[in-house]
Amino acid sequence: MCFLFSLIPATFWLVIGYVVLYISSKSDGSVQKFGRILAIWVFVIAAIIPIMGLVVSFSDLCPLADLMEKVQEL
Repeated sequence: MCFLFSLIPATFWLVIGYVVLYISSKSDGSVQKFGRILAIWVFVIAAIIPIMGLVVSFSDLCPLADLMEKVQEL
């Protein structure tokens, strides 16, 4: 459950990364280099978020699973 919800912020960061990469491709010099480096960092953040969601889901520490179990008991 946490993995599915981690895809929402990962998608947000992925879109931000592509926007930064597109904008940096239109610029010149050191701004272009800085934009590419920034886009790489944003892509790394976008990749780490679902990995963290998988870790939390597989370690049974997901608070959403506990909440869903409590709702199901009602």
